[in-house]
Amino acid sequence: MKKSIIICIIIILGCNKPKESAKKDIKSVARELMMSAKNCALITIDTLGNANARAMDPFQPEDNFTVWMATNPKSRKVVDIKNNPKVTLYYFDKETAGYVTIQGEAQLVNSQEEKDRFWKDEWKNFYKNRTTDYLLIKVVPKKLNVISEKHNILGDSITWGSPELLFN
Repeated sequence: MKKSIIICIIIILGCNKPKESAKKDIKSVARELMMSAKNCALITIDTLGNANARAMDPFQPEDNFTVWMATNPKSRKVVDIKNNPKVTLYYFDKETAGYVTIQGEAQLVNSQEEKDRFWKDEWKNFYKNRTTDYLLIKVVPKKLNVISEKHNILGDSITWGSPELLFN
């Protein structure tokens, strides 16, 4: 009797984590959703502990899901990130009702080399002086969650917890 209980617990616990073969699928589906969503919400925490969300125009994620975006160095999000670098990115694809969240650490990057590398010509009206008015935010992922009915990547039927990937 005890053996069957232990085996049952192991099976149940094993269901919450994606198998190695599923990790590749989750990554490819997450990338697809992020690219089709185009924009994301950057969620920061202010000094009072309040969450602040704002729409962002990020660059496509790197292979390791690091995400780069730009802002005005005088913006509230910069103050929030300086006080607490833990952020969440939320991508929603309205066509498929799928989403990706990335929890990670934000870094403020003011390197001219990186600012030249991460630039979109359509931003020229927002950033008159790319040296002083333009700052990059680099989000290094710690955890990624994804839901996609289209790809049959669904939350747990009891807790609704979504499949997740952890990064080093």
